[in-house]
Parts: sequence; structure tokens; C-alpha cells
Amino acid sequence: MTHYRSTPRRYLALVFPWLPIERLRATRPHLFVHGADAPIAFTETAGNAVRLTAVDLAAAQAGLEAGLTLADAQARVPALAIFAHDQHADLAWLERLADGCVRYTPTVAIEPPDALVLDIAGCVHAFEGERFLAADVERRMARRGVLARQAFGDTPAIALALARFAGAPAPDEKGAVRRLPVAALGLDEEASAALARAGLKTVGEVMARPLSGIAARFGEAAVTAIRRLAGEEAAPVRVRAAAPPVSVERRFAEPIARTDYALEVLAELAADAAATLAERHQGGRRWEARLFRADGQIQRLRVETGRPIRDVPMLMRLFRERIDTLADPLDPGFGYDMLRLDVALAERLDAAQLRLEGGRVRGDEVLQLVDQLSTRLGRARVRRFAPRDSHQPEQAELTLPAGAVAPPAAWPALESGEPPLRPIHLFDPPQPIEAVMAEVPDGPPHRFRWRRTLYEIARAEGPERIAGEWWRHDAAAADRMRARDYYRVEDRRGRRFWIFRHGLFGAAEAPRWFVHGLFA
Repeated sequence: MTHYRSTPRRYLALVFPWLPIERLRATRPHLFVHGADAPIAFTETAGNAVRLTAVDLAAAQAGLEAGLTLADAQARVPALAIFAHDQHADLAWLERLADGCVRYTPTVAIEPPDALVLDIAGCVHAFEGERFLAADVERRMARRGVLARQAFGDTPAIALALARFAGAPAPDEKGAVRRLPVAALGLDEEASAALARAGLKTVGEVMARPLSGIAARFGEAAVTAIRRLAGEEAAPVRVRAAAPPVSVERRFAEPIARTDYALEVLAELAADAAATLAERHQGGRRWEARLFRADGQIQRLRVETGRPIRDVPMLMRLFRERIDTLADPLDPGFGYDMLRLDVALAERLDAAQLRLEGGRVRGDEVLQLVDQLSTRLGRARVRRFAPRDSHQPEQAELTLPAGAVAPPAAWPALESGEPPLRPIHLFDPPQPIEAVMAEVPDGPPHRFRWRRTLYEIARAEGPERIAGEWWRHDAAAADRMRARDYYRVEDRRGRRFWIFRHGLFGAAEAPRWFVHGLFA
């Protein structure tokens, strides 16, 4: 999702220069029991050569860098330890680091392959300034064995450039940006080399040149990069998830180690969120609680309801139901130092009309039961039917989790006093019938045989022609392209069937008959 910011913001960029080795040490510590001090490099095959893609600090101090061939690297450092570079694992580790940064702000963007950008507007006050926020981030990353180069900026591009090439927050950000090397513009190798040949070594020297000349010689990409580092153009921030409509949190000076007390605080947060929703005449349908442990782990609880609610006791019952179903019970470890409750999905909720004799409408009790069953048994185990826009009767409905949002379709309206046009019970696939007899080829049948039983028709109504869905061109839908003529029939014993003739007389293939459903 892309968000464009029109108001001034502040961003914190985190760049992880040793991300592959830190990921490997954290996820596979058994590999470093012996020989932990040996230089390490990661390789990939590029063409006919195996080249280094990343190195650790020891290998870098030995003169190795990304781009060297494996043969050259081993010639320089014979004791070099080699691992295959797994970029997908690196990205998954970056996602885990982003999860940990959600404690600071819900707006966290991933900048592959090795950086995060945090929109910190509105959350710096919780740390009494950017300096204390940076110190907290550095301390928590160090606990996980991660080194992060960080910097602040008015735009994501400025923050990223300073973090990547300066490595620390700068008192004078504009001056620091101008002193950065031209590589901070993020251009391709050919454009960067062309700037160097022109004698432009720093971003400030490039900014001093007329933009028209830069565009003519180095392309529009260079002009865009200059404008972004100058703060004249805002780059889109691709956040991992949109900020929830309502979010409340509580931080603790000392971690709390009792789960019961954490649930009491969660109930207080739910009351705060419910008050905000009441002001907006809304209720929550998807509630997500996150419990941040002091060691960096995050425990999540999520409940969904079939209708919007802001009833705190009911919500807490659902959360306790969810806790009871967890395979691993909540473990505070060294304690929770922060709790956050998000209302991820909010909908309109107005006051409900009560019955004159008192009490709630009985339908509310049914919905509460569905919510509790969904929470205890699992979201996908309690389902309901919903209409789907399709001409094919067997495709005109689907089952959804009871708490899911229904698609924008409506059930067909019935005329007052008329029998239903569709049966309650449908066969999927339709059942073939035999020995069909009719007065005229295109007329309703007078008798048919189904499941070795002969049925004599007393009444028939139809036909209702349903054409095939011609916009489906796959081979599996070729048979569905043929028209169907449906009849509602009743035999002499009062049993009612919904049958159809598949195909038309005179076509290349003779029509066949099927029973598609049974009326009550």
C-alpha cells in the first residue's frame, strides 16, 4: 500500500550492514559452536562465476567485499567460511525486525535488502525526544545481536541516505546530506561513474549544478534523487500495513510479569478504544492485541465478531476464549513492557431498538454465541452462507467464516405468496436421470427414472432458461457454456424436484436430463 504524505513528517531509518550474518547467528546458532571467529562470506552463482554477496565484519577487515569471486576471496583468506546466500531468509529476518519496531509506530516500511523506515511523527513524545528514541532502538537491537545504523530525516530518502552513508543522526541534516558521496543518490553504477568522471564527488556538488543540465546528461532519475535528498519531493512510503482506525497502548516503566494483570490493563485499553468508537458511532469487528515482552518477542491475540461491538465485557470474554485455545499459553518471560490494542476493522454501530417488554433482541444472543464458537473452535470452523454473483445455480452461493465480511451481493428477493424459485437442497454435481418421456421434445417431462425409481409427474412449471457463462473461456467451463432449461415438477405423491435439460434439440450433441435439487 502506498501512502502520500502532504504534511511534514519525521522518519527514522535503520540500516543493517551485517544483516545476513546476524540472521544466521540468530536462527542457526549451532553452526557457530566451533570456529565462531573465522571470517564468513555469503556467495551466489552469477553467470559462470561464484561471487561474494555479503561478508561479516571479520571478513571485511581482511579486505573482502561483495563482488569478489570466491576463488579470489579464498586466496586472500584461506580460512574463510562459506555459506549460500538466502535472500528470502534475509527478507524474513527483516520482517521480524520490522515486527519488533511496531512498538514504536504502526507505520513501518521495509526497504529491501537491508533497511527499515519508521514514521515517528506522533510517537517521539513517548521517549522525550529523538535522542532517547534512538538510544532505545539501539539498546533493543543490541539485545538481539543486531547492529543498526540509524538516522533521522524529514523525508524517507534523507533518513535512508544519512543512515546508510553517515551512520548516525546528524545535528545539521541538510549540511550532512550535502557532504554525502554521490552514491547516496541511489543511481545505477553507470550514472554514478559518469558523475565521478564529471568531477562531482558529493551530493552538494551535484545539487550546485543546474537541474536542466543534470537531466540532459544523467537522466530524470538523477533529478528525482536530488529533489528527494533536498526535501523538495516526497517519495511514497510503502508501509507494511495501514494504520488501524483506532489504536491504544500502555507502556510500563517496569515490565509486568503477571498475565492476569496484563489482561486487566487490556480491559482498560478496550474501554478507551470503545469510548473512541462510541464518539464515531462505530463498533469494532476485528480486534488485535499485542503484548510486547522485554526481550523483544511479541505475543498476539486476535478476535473477530460477526457484527461491530464495543461491549468491553463481551470482548474480554472473547479474548479469554482465544487464550484458552492457544497451543502455547501466554508466557510473559521477563515481563511485558508494553501493551497495544488495535481495532483493525471498524463499522457503523448505532443504538439498537429494545423490545417493549425489556431485554435485548434475541438475535444478539445468537451472534454472541457465533462469536464465542468462532473464537474457541477457530475462525474457519464456524461458517455461514453468502450469495455470489453467478448465473450457475451451483456457483451462486459460497460459505464464509461467520465473522468475515460478506461480498457485495444480495440474495434474490421472493415475491409475496409465491413458492421459492430455488430448492433448499442442491446436488453438486447435478444427478443424471433416465427414461425421460415428454409430449413434445422441448416440453416438460411426464416421467423419469432416478436412482432406479420411476417418478410420474403430476404438475410442471417452466422452462426457465439459464445460459452458460460465456465470459469463462477455460476448457473446464466448456460444458457449462451450453444452455439449461429448468422445470419445477411435482410427482403424484407430492414430491417436488428441480430438473433441467442440458443442451438443445437439434444441436450436435443430444440433450441430457438432470435433477439439480429437491424442494422441501
